[in-house]
Amino acid sequence: MTGTNPDTAHGNAGRAGCDEADGSDARESSVEAQSAAKNAGPLAGVVVVDLTRVLSGPYATMLLGDLGASVIKIEDPKGGDTTRHSAPYKGGQSHYFAAINRNKQSIALDLTVPRGRELLLSLVRKADVLIENYRPGVMARLGLDEATLRAANPDVILCSISGFGQTGPLRNRIAYDVITQAMSGVLSTNGDPDGPPVRLSLPIGDLAGGMMATIGVIASLFGRRQGRGARTIDISLHDTLISMLGYMATLYDVTGTTPQRTGSRHPSVVPYGTFRTSDGWLALAIFTTPFWKKFCGTIQRPELAEDPRYRSTRDRMTNRGELEAMVEEIMAQQSTVAWEALFEQADVPASAILSVPEALEHPQTRARNMFPTIGHPSDGSIRVPGLPLRLGGAQAESPNPPPLLGENTVAVLRDFLKLGEQEIADLLDEGIVSTNDPATREAS
Repeated sequence: MTGTNPDTAHGNAGRAGCDEADGSDARESSVEAQSAAKNAGPLAGVVVVDLTRVLSGPYATMLLGDLGASVIKIEDPKGGDTTRHSAPYKGGQSHYFAAINRNKQSIALDLTVPRGRELLLSLVRKADVLIENYRPGVMARLGLDEATLRAANPDVILCSISGFGQTGPLRNRIAYDVITQAMSGVLSTNGDPDGPPVRLSLPIGDLAGGMMATIGVIASLFGRRQGRGARTIDISLHDTLISMLGYMATLYDVTGTTPQRTGSRHPSVVPYGTFRTSDGWLALAIFTTPFWKKFCGTIQRPELAEDPRYRSTRDRMTNRGELEAMVEEIMAQQSTVAWEALFEQADVPASAILSVPEALEHPQTRARNMFPTIGHPSDGSIRVPGLPLRLGGAQAESPNPPPLLGENTVAVLRDFLKLGEQEIADLLDEGIVSTNDPATREAS
């Protein structure tokens, strides 16, 4: 989901009143050091101001944090990111928030008051990137439009994520993942042929939009390094899913036909999809004729490989009804485990259909460290999906845990913005910022 709150308070931002430390001081502060201690990735030294919440934006900033950037997550002191309140919880930590907010620091800052916006602009002055996923127009109503942000830092990369982008007739329309799946055509293609359209279980619009934002930021950082200037990035979840229609879009353009729901089957390859075994289900992907020949040998029907009805991909598609019926009958004769072992030995693409726990606890997942355990101040430990990138062949470091709301407020104000202790105390007393740092609470 993009940030969709249309009622964010209005106001005009004043210029920041804090003295700005020079760039080298900013890069050496504990803000960067905290991230670098566990993750000296390729984006180490890059500072990201994160004005995102819910899913698409936080997923993007998490990826940037995983790659070494110092991500400063700005949250409303009155409750923070909406997903902090999504049950179920472990030790007071939402499963939803924990999944997409590792490797970040949280500062609880009220942007609805002038002093809060001044502090935000102070952060922007020292940042490389600002990412937000409000509805179009909300940043301007806050007094944080592009002109104001560029006046604070002409070199900052500004990335906006929204349902339909900053232009077009639907720019102001609210967007959740299922809406973007519906409007992009994706939802119409998912489900059984004789059943209703089915939403993809993964929030693909949000996740893909977040990945596109990450790509855009990294490309802009590279471009800026080459002297091509700052960039403004406009990410639309709708655009993203339209772009991912891929061959289904060109199929429509070439043939004039509408792609239909095919269940787990492939529209142009057979046998491909899920098939019932004697005790469960198996996925098959017989994508090429060489695999078809191996498949026929494994099921002890080698004559099918040379049968003129099934010899080529086109032949198999022409006769897919009878072929799929035959494969279904054969697959039902043995168990899932038995078939999977046979197909693995014969180098035929096949797999049992694992549950989420089975996938997470699988030896391959463990070997790749894709479900790491990280420490957490509220419950001791929590497991989260890992970073899928292997840079230089190295496994990802153990990530920093998702922050408590306002856990890093004081550190960011003191070490990054160089505010004095009394000024920080005044900000806390006035409720412009809040903290969840145990040391600060005990001292006060």
